[in-house]
Amino acid sequence: MSASPVGTVPVWTAAAPILALVLIAGLSAHVIGVENAGILALAAALLGASVFAAVHHAEILALRLGEPFGSILLAVAVTVIEVGLIVSFLLSGAEGVETVARDTIFSAVMIAVNGVVGISLLVGARRHGELGFKLDGATAALAVLGTLAVLSLVMPKYTLSAPGAAYSSVQLLFVAFASLLLYGIFIRVQTVKHRDYFLFGTDDGEAESEILPSRRLALVSLALLVLCLIAVVLLAKQLSYPLDKAIEGAGLPQAFVGVIVAMIVLLPESIAAIKAAVRNKLQVSLNLALGSAIASIGLTIPAVAIVSLVVAQPLDLGLPPAQTALLGLTLLIGALTLGTGRTTVLQGAIHLVICGFFLLTSAVP
Repeated sequence: MSASPVGTVPVWTAAAPILALVLIAGLSAHVIGVENAGILALAAALLGASVFAAVHHAEILALRLGEPFGSILLAVAVTVIEVGLIVSFLLSGAEGVETVARDTIFSAVMIAVNGVVGISLLVGARRHGELGFKLDGATAALAVLGTLAVLSLVMPKYTLSAPGAAYSSVQLLFVAFASLLLYGIFIRVQTVKHRDYFLFGTDDGEAESEILPSRRLALVSLALLVLCLIAVVLLAKQLSYPLDKAIEGAGLPQAFVGVIVAMIVLLPESIAAIKAAVRNKLQVSLNLALGSAIASIGLTIPAVAIVSLVVAQPLDLGLPPAQTALLGLTLLIGALTLGTGRTTVLQGAIHLVICGFFLLTSAVP
């Protein structure tokens, strides 16, 4: 997150969601059509701008709140965007939507734990040599992430109550409740019971010494953050069908939709994590990356489960064997990387190799 003092709201961060909502109004009234190439390009540009604007306002609020509250707010903000995108696809009725939630959550975990952590470790270690972080917080986060990932993405393949890679209604409700419960307990540990586990060195002290945003600016950013999230969700609904057709036209697997959605929601947060690593604040990078992966499951699974049950939309969550093996490798290497409290460029390179293989096999199974 930015450490520079903030005194005003950049014009583009307010203009982006407003223009997006104007465009959405035109599309909803059928004054203009998203099938037009120019309108489609404009909608995609405003979607990206609204995502970055949402994260900017989340960062303003994060500076006001301090660590680890800032990382939590940023993770929740991007997860709201992720949920909106997934639900938009589920409600679109397009072919193959029953696997969009699985593909998006799996992609978010792989990109966050391997891509974001890998780049953060690599650039941080190249500049500072060894990087340190709080072992207690990192291992606690990985334990929660591993449990959520296996319950949500692996076990549906092995249960017998529902056909295919799906849970029965009772099983889905239990996993949704367990995911939300574990996420809530993790947040309480991170912010109240053991907050010191997620602070390293002078991170918290530095945050307190910054020129913080005023209360008025924080309230304005909160209002604009809500506006940005609404704009992103509604724009995503308009773009879901064209995106699905574009992926089909490019000859890519249906699962690649999840990769693109995960990239959209994680890109701004990834930049924030990498910047923190460059400033020798790996703890902040890990809070952001692991927190996003946990929120991606802990908040998304309950939301899509409710939508699935309400609209009677099938939800296949179980991963195929190859992806299950890749998830297991990720959790194993993550445990080894975060098991000492110190990292070097080697760990970063390993995580990036896994991320590269994931992206390759997503495009070319």
